[in-house]
Amino acid sequence: MKLTIKILTGLALAALMASPALAAEGPLPAKNISYSFEGPFGVFSREQLQRGYEVYKQVCSSCHSMRFVKFRNLGEPGGPEFSKDEVKAIAAGYEVTDGPNDQGEMYQRPGLPSDTFPSPFPNAQAAKAALGADPPDLSLITKARAGWEGKLSSLYLTKMFFGQGGPQYVYSVLTGFQDAPAGEKGPEGKYFNPYFKAGPWISMPPPLSDGMVTYGDGTKATVDQMARDVSAFLAWTAEPKMEARKRMGFEVLIYMAVLTVLLYLVKKAIWSDVEH
Repeated sequence: MKLTIKILTGLALAALMASPALAAEGPLPAKNISYSFEGPFGVFSREQLQRGYEVYKQVCSSCHSMRFVKFRNLGEPGGPEFSKDEVKAIAAGYEVTDGPNDQGEMYQRPGLPSDTFPSPFPNAQAAKAALGADPPDLSLITKARAGWEGKLSSLYLTKMFFGQGGPQYVYSVLTGFQDAPAGEKGPEGKYFNPYFKAGPWISMPPPLSDGMVTYGDGTKATVDQMARDVSAFLAWTAEPKMEARKRMGFEVLIYMAVLTVLLYLVKKAIWSDVEH
């Protein structure tokens, strides 16, 4: 089964790379890496999601918001599945703007599990003033950015088995910073990344370096490992009910198969004595 999937993956990617949409002058296609949640029976790795959250917290959250995710989601089935006490501690580690109070003023308080992740900037203008650009919200980034392009990517079966490559795109951007080609100079304050769709010049500097995150499970925090973990975590934030959806889909297929057999048997019983 795994060999068949790998062969299909190779054929699909070969066809995608031959597409005019991926011509040499455009952005490079996402790197071909695999995740445990791919395919109709794939599931998230709880350990990887928890490590991915650490990367987001320690690296990404200083610039990027995640405003569609609540702290309590981190403890729900199908996700990182932190304990209730861990979720409370995570939420309390953030300062959340609330109010107005009795004096009509907004104030800061520790986060609660019912709160969404706060943005690092009060508004887009403040983000642009600080960073030179307004960083995108990461809640749905793996659904908003496709790693695979071309006609083949629009086929249902291709998306069912391989998705649209959103996590691979995030991984590729995080690990794809390079020196600019000889004689090519980009805008001031920009960095060369051939995987960036709006690029190849990107405002974000290389965000990851070996050892910059401390994993609680002792995993070595290499750039490759951190990029894999945070891209998997962002795949979950974009589709937190993915495992339940796949499970329900499989149950529906079983139900339809049983119903089809029963209807066939009923038809045979009703019309068995009727000459055709």
